[in-house]
Formats: sequence, structure tokens, C-alpha cells
Amino acid sequence: MSEQQQFTSSEFGSLRKASQKMFRAITSHLGVNTAYVTHKGQTAMTVLSSFNEKEEIVEEGLSVEYSDTFCRLIINNKDSALNAINLQKDEFAKELEATAELEVKGFLGVSLLDSKGEVFGTLCALDKEEKEFSDEDVDFLKSMSEVLSYLIELDQTHYHMGFLNVPIIPITKGVSVLPLQGVIDDTRSGIIMETVLNHGAKHQMSYFIIDLSGLVILDNHFPTVLKQLVQSLQLMGIETMVTGMTPEIAKLEVASEAFHNINVRTVVDLESALERIGFDLTMN
Repeated sequence: MSEQQQFTSSEFGSLRKASQKMFRAITSHLGVNTAYVTHKGQTAMTVLSSFNEKEEIVEEGLSVEYSDTFCRLIINNKDSALNAINLQKDEFAKELEATAELEVKGFLGVSLLDSKGEVFGTLCALDKEEKEFSDEDVDFLKSMSEVLSYLIELDQTHYHMGFLNVPIIPITKGVSVLPLQGVIDDTRSGIIMETVLNHGAKHQMSYFIIDLSGLVILDNHFPTVLKQLVQSLQLMGIETMVTGMTPEIAKLEVASEAFHNINVRTVVDLESALERIGFDLTMN
């Protein structure tokens, strides 16, 4: 059903810190043992932060396949909430392996959204005893979720800020590397375009090698700025090569079309790119 995994959640530091302080209020107000926050990944839900007052039921770092979680029932619910007096008797929840494994009965969970209204995960409270949650209890947990959604935005902003710089690495005269990392949004696209073109003109570049191995693709959206960047460099007489094409990027049809239309050369890695332009890497 599930597995304990090493989960790095440093980019959600504000969320984790605030949720820990809120969990005591939630468990006290609702009269339950456990409160926790999950994050929805591609295939699984992972517990980012949890609090167990007496008995440890849900551990931080616990990862459960999405199809086998209570969270799926919450997110799929038209009201974005799951309110169950006894999960063992709930029509849908009783079929989940997690219900039997955790031996929980009373459960209340609501969706946790980011600033764009997209599902980030869930905020849940549960107990091994039957619990009847009122409409006021549901509203209370939803209000807690709304507070946490602001912290998600804060953490995501801090995360993206770390990638706002454009780390151009000079290799030799006329040759530089641009390693792209993280998410490229509209703001960062403008910074990349301006910085790279200014660098190319100022240093009279002959070659630019763009490495995509650290690029993060969200919602299958390939950054259109890369096509524009390559075309602009070509107009300036600067030859461009692309390295670090990951399987995830290669599978994107829009990425394939973008690189095909601009006839850019792609190579496996930086060493191969340097060899293509006649630059030898020697070990001293």
C-alpha cells in the first residue's frame, strides 16, 4: 500500500512550520488524535507535515499511491471535502487498503490549493474513534486550509527566486554555457533573454551551449523562450547547441517541434558539444 521514503521538503519550509503550530489547534478543536498535510505528486500523495497527539498514526514522509488514498476521495469530491463518521463503513473509503491498515474511523479532510487555485494536496484530521463532524467543523478546517494556501505561494515564490539568476559560464574565448535549472516562468523568460543576448553581444560570442538537464517542466509546458532565444542568437551569428535533453523533455511534442523548426543541433552532454566545436578537454 505505502512506503516510507526520504522526502526533501525544504522548499515548503514556511508551510511545514506554520502547519505544525496549527495542528494542535485543529486536533483540539475537532477532538481528534491526528492532523496532517499532504502534497500531491505525479503518482502519489506524500505527507509533508503531521501531528499525532497520543498515538502515532500518520508519519511525516509517508508516501501512498494516489489511487489508494483518502485524498483522492477529497479532491474528487464536488465540495472538496470528505467527512466520515466511520471510514470503515464509508461506501468508498472502506474499499481502500489504507482504511484497514491505519484502522481509522473518524475522518475530515479538505483540499489544499495553491495561489492559482490548483490542487496542491490536502489538509486532514482523523481519529481511530468514530467522530461526527459538523458543518462548522468543515468550515473551520477549510479556513485553516486557506491560511496554508498563502504559505504555499510564499514558499513557491522563494523556490523560484533561487532560479532567477542566469548562470552563464565562460569556457574559453567565444564559447559559453548556459545551464538552465528550475521553472522558467514569464518573468524569468525576460531575464534570460536579456542577459544572454547582452552577454553574446558584449563578449562577441561564437558559440552558446544551452544545457537543459536541470530544467523543470510543469504541466507539460515547454518554455517558448528557448526557441526565441536560439533564433535570436542565430540572427546575431552565434551558433547554438543544446545538451542535457532529458527523456521528459524529449517526449514533449511541443519541445520537439520547437527544436525542429529552428534546426538547432542537440548533443548528449557538454563534453560532446565542446568536441563538436573543436575544443578538447584535457586533464592536467
